[in-house]
Amino acid sequence: MVSLVALLLGALLWVPGGALRCLGETGNPVDWFVIYKLPARSGPGNEAWRGLSYRYLDGSLGGWRDGVGLINSSQGALGRSLQPLYRANASQLAFLLYNDQPSELAWAADVSSHGHSKGIVLLDQEGGFWLVHSVPRFPPPLSSGAYNWPHSAQHNGQTLICVSFPFTEFTKIGRQLAYIFPFVYDHRLDGIFAQKFPDLMAVAQGQHVRQEPWNSSVTLTSQAGAQFQSFAKAGKFGDDLYSGWLAEALGTDLQVQFWPNSPGILPSNCSGPWKVLNVNQISFPGPGGPTFSSTEDHSKWCVAPRQQWACVGDMNRNHGEEHRGGGTLCAQLPVLWKAFQPLVKAFKPCEGDR
Repeated sequence: MVSLVALLLGALLWVPGGALRCLGETGNPVDWFVIYKLPARSGPGNEAWRGLSYRYLDGSLGGWRDGVGLINSSQGALGRSLQPLYRANASQLAFLLYNDQPSELAWAADVSSHGHSKGIVLLDQEGGFWLVHSVPRFPPPLSSGAYNWPHSAQHNGQTLICVSFPFTEFTKIGRQLAYIFPFVYDHRLDGIFAQKFPDLMAVAQGQHVRQEPWNSSVTLTSQAGAQFQSFAKAGKFGDDLYSGWLAEALGTDLQVQFWPNSPGILPSNCSGPWKVLNVNQISFPGPGGPTFSSTEDHSKWCVAPRQQWACVGDMNRNHGEEHRGGGTLCAQLPVLWKAFQPLVKAFKPCEGDR
């Protein structure tokens, strides 16, 4: 006889239509989640934890929570969400793994012509998720056989956003990726997936947008009905994602966290109607909340000071990336904005604003 506990557990894990979704910290399906992997210096004192602790957020929470374990564990939200990719029955799934700094197992000599982009598309015939992140050499290709976190990504902070989408939304996602021109180092798009998503197939084969316009913004509706705005630009856009487009498109000032250790960093920009300000210090609120410099934070996100926009993506602000594809995923979800807005402890003012 099936126990009442087993029935209740099954009800909690049941997903309408069997759609693949992002999985939260307890293994239950969630509409979206964000993970902020903390820099090594900001982690707990235990040496074994340094660079592997993280904060977690999803739509059911009022704010950031400590991760259930370490980021390299298969029992957290990230590991659970990616487990289907490495299972024996993964042949029923379609996926694209892309990264301009791909896994050591799939290293390419030169990906500089491709977008500065990192992400995962994973779906079945009912739906799936798009996971956009900042993590070099992640995730491992299918041939590795298991989820793991790269040692090279332990020292610095990283961000990852996972959003569950219905099957039909992957048509739009494929088109956005055609602008971004990601370096796809592993993929499977067989049968119905190749037929339904020709743009995803083209992206997997190394094709990209070759005519104007050089940027595209689309509304993506999650499996639970939340609206996300995807911004994608091609290399020929020739301008900064944030000051050259995003701030005006959203109609707001932006505070941008990105990796400031690369060459040709763009200064804070106040030349237009909206200010784009470089974050240089991040602090999680609350007792013992870690505080760290952007110089040890490889994450890429931005937040509006007042307009309730928050975006998580994979692009920096530097001269080189003005001429590379890339993008970000934005939303006006109160829980998302309230989580990111207080993180900005300090930013670099524009020249003359001091």
